[in-house]
This record gives sequence, C-alpha cells and structure tokens, in this order.
Amino acid sequence: MSGYPVLLHTAIDAHDCRGLAEFYRELFGLHYRDGEEPPTDGSPDDADWLVLLDDGGNRVVTVQEKRDTTPPTWPSEQVPMQMHMDFKVPTVEELERHRERAETLGARLLNDRSRDEGEPLYVLADPAGHPFCLLVQ
Repeated sequence: MSGYPVLLHTAIDAHDCRGLAEFYRELFGLHYRDGEEPPTDGSPDDADWLVLLDDGGNRVVTVQEKRDTTPPTWPSEQVPMQMHMDFKVPTVEELERHRERAETLGARLLNDRSRDEGEPLYVLADPAGHPFCLLVQ
C-alpha cells in the first residue's frame, strides 16, 4: 500500500491541441513524449492529447483537444478555468483504494474507466465540482 496519489501533470483543454502544446513547450523549454512530435512529412496533425516533459523525463503539462470549449473569462466566473489535475497510483488495487477514499472525503464519480487495459482510471469531481483523475501509471 502506497502513501498518497502523486500529481502526474496538469491537463489543459484547448481548441488547438498542438498550438497550445507548442506555446508551453517553447515557454518552459519542454519536449514532447516520444512519438508525439509534430509531423514533419506534411501529413495532418491529428493530435488530441499531448504530453510535455522536462529534461528529467517528468510530465509537466498535457494538452487535450476539446473542440467545444470556450476560453475562460477569469477573473469573471462566467466561463470557469479549464484545467484539471491527474494523480497517479501504482496499481489497480491502489486505484480502487484511493477512489473509495476520495468519495469518503466528498468526491463524486464522473467517469469509470477502471477496466481500461492501457490506463485504468477514474474521473472524479472534488466537493466543489472540479474534475480530477486518478489513474494507474
């Protein structure tokens, strides 16, 4: 049994997944996870989820395509911020334990992908409604 989930990265929603990833890549001196670099052969860029790493190979920021998103209007609350946190746990058993613990603390289950063979996960909402993910990695 491990202690607590560990923040894996912050995920940001964007109309243009590659464009925003390029912004953060250049701003922070990051690089793409292997296989996620922009196409150089003129083929279309169909990226809908990109992971940016630091020089140590640690995840820093991810960008996910969300075509129907509206840019935030902060500081106005008319359109809230569009980021979420992903927390990693080492095993499916820990995933279940931490989901139950989160629900006991007031979280609400939004999406159950715990049977996903590639990356089992739960999407939960904190007591204020902000989504976050618990996933096995």
